Amino acid sequence: MPPVDRNKPKRAASSESRYSVMEFMREFPDDAACLDFLWRTRYSDDGEHAYCPAPSCRRERTFKRYATAQQRQSWSCTACGHKLHPTAGTIFHKSSTSLHLWFYGMFLMTSTRCGISAKQLERELGVTYKTAWRMMNLIRNELMEQDERPLEGDVEADETWIGGRPRAHGTKRGTDHRIEKPIVLGMVERGGRVHAEIIPFSGAGDIRPRVLEGVKAGSTLYSDSFQVYRTMAGTFDHYWVDHSAGVYVSGDVHTQTIEGFWSTLKNGIRGTYHAVSVKWLASYLNEYVYRYNTRMDETDPFLTLLARAVR
Repeated sequence: MPPVDRNKPKRAASSESRYSVMEFMREFPDDAACLDFLWRTRYSDDGEHAYCPAPSCRRERTFKRYATAQQRQSWSCTACGHKLHPTAGTIFHKSSTSLHLWFYGMFLMTSTRCGISAKQLERELGVTYKTAWRMMNLIRNELMEQDERPLEGDVEADETWIGGRPRAHGTKRGTDHRIEKPIVLGMVERGGRVHAEIIPFSGAGDIRPRVLEGVKAGSTLYSDSFQVYRTMAGTFDHYWVDHSAGVYVSGDVHTQTIEGFWSTLKNGIRGTYHAVSVKWLASYLNEYVYRYNTRMDETDPFLTLLARAVR
């Protein structure tokens, strides 16, 4: 066995990881390194010169960071004193939480397959539960927002219930047996991207327009035997399998890809979060869709998420 430098551990060639925790700690060892990353990425390639937007300048100037009692995260133009704030316009703006913790939280959310709970993030970062929940909510809704580009090629579509058993609620006139579980419509390219969204009811009026908008005309659509999909045969080459008859695969005709995504989503919710309210379900869908869509990228999902935060 070749000698190993314990002070500089390397990621094994056989590892599926594209960005390990040791690489993260080397690149972002503290809050100053994270702030410097934002400054160089957003404003200054060399860390010293940047464009000054002040009316008296409007040209490239030298910027320096001065220590202040308020610990401002800003660089000042040496010519006019105009300040540039690297965190302005990002999810880190006006946050008293360390950038190092923000970055590490993003790393944890992208490096796990089935997600991490806000309670676990609280323990990992040493912050309050309220802070951990706010961080995760901003990351899901601002940085993991789903791509609205239409899917194309071989696309599978299916809908599923998310949640536990239907519950009966008592009313003054008796018992109301309405099902309160949300319905999620999913569409996935075989070997590509997935899109998932909540729909109010699994009827033609709710599913048809979303599929027509979310799938490029001329694509091949695979589904189960639900009647609404059959009405779109004129727009797509449509093939379906009859699950009610016990048929799940017939050659290339199946919905196993979207079923695999449902399995990851439901097992993650059941095992990590245990339950998700209808109010926040859309943000959790964003998280699982983001991880699925970046699973095969050459760039690690954390670095992609960081690039979105900078934009």
